[in-house]
Amino acid sequence: MNRAGRRALAASLVALLALALWAGPDRLRGLSFVLRAAGMKGEAVEAVAHWGTGPFDVSDLRVPTRHGEVRARLYRPREARGRTVVLTSGVHADGIDEPRLVKLAGDLAVGGYTVLTPEPPDLLRYEITPRLADVIEDAAAWAASRPELAPDGKVDLFGISFSGGLSVVASGRPALKGKVAATLSFGGHGDLPRVLSFLCTGVLPDGSHLAPHDYGVVVILLNVADRLVPPEQVEPLRTGIRTFLRASHLTLTDGKLAEQTFEKARTLQAEMAEPAATLMKYVNTRDVAALGPLLLPHVKAFAADPSLSPERSPPPSSPVYLLHGEGDTVIPAMESALLAKALRPHTEVHQLATPLISHAEVDRQASVGDVWRLVGFWAGLLDE
Repeated sequence: MNRAGRRALAASLVALLALALWAGPDRLRGLSFVLRAAGMKGEAVEAVAHWGTGPFDVSDLRVPTRHGEVRARLYRPREARGRTVVLTSGVHADGIDEPRLVKLAGDLAVGGYTVLTPEPPDLLRYEITPRLADVIEDAAAWAASRPELAPDGKVDLFGISFSGGLSVVASGRPALKGKVAATLSFGGHGDLPRVLSFLCTGVLPDGSHLAPHDYGVVVILLNVADRLVPPEQVEPLRTGIRTFLRASHLTLTDGKLAEQTFEKARTLQAEMAEPAATLMKYVNTRDVAALGPLLLPHVKAFAADPSLSPERSPPPSSPVYLLHGEGDTVIPAMESALLAKALRPHTEVHQLATPLISHAEVDRQASVGDVWRLVGFWAGLLDE
């Protein structure tokens, strides 16, 4: 969030604090969390952000799954006050080391919530596969089976971006029946073929248009590369794409290294044979208009497995929380609205689209009402 945005939000917090104190401890807990997540500064603001917080310890471990052990990290408050959260990142090569995931886990842990962050290997490679929901399911079952983590045998599932939708898939599986208290999809999808079609065309389900983010289109190309180039060109193309994606992430933390990595991606393009070279050029120039039509014929087959889409999978019986940024151009907010409609006949659903969020992080300015709705959303979820 920029300085002007923080000032605007800080001005709103005077009224919000009064409302939270009037509404009770649940809303105050939600407000405290939202302030931590937004990274607000200032003596008065930080006093509220640190309300009810305490120290926590962090340890690395290995969690067993049907696809082999996966790396994981456990954030454990010294005084637990809430349920254990199994939190899965989006598609990112940094996995459980991704700074925004680490911050979110810490923001929850300091508030008294034990957090387990499993690291599905496919996410590190920017691959969207049916194995992802399996790993989330198995990590949740493992955590729920450990009395020191889940005294009542239940955990919460939180997933970010594509892992949001996949967490909803996992929570609806028979092995987790009675073991999931609530599920959060943070910027997640309802139907994967529908999202991928949007990324290729910019056309939303209601026929309106929204310019898709090139990040999502490039991830599609990586996943369907074997359908577009000869076998010997697949891995060189994927290596180039992963280099570009890595550079894109680095723009958030190290501009100089990001530019060096973008240059490496351009060098890899020059070393490729056709047609991989042209596809990599589209990646390097962020040419969504050129890539989209080439990818569209392949997305439905690629995403056909029902386990990749919560709308095509058995619904959870426990409450589902769907949080989305109104202007999300990777996974449109309409996905949460459509998923909520599909789930409501089967379970309790809480859905919020807010201008306070971009794709999967709190970083925008908005009105007091917008902030209060976000506070209420998190208060309800954290109280499950």
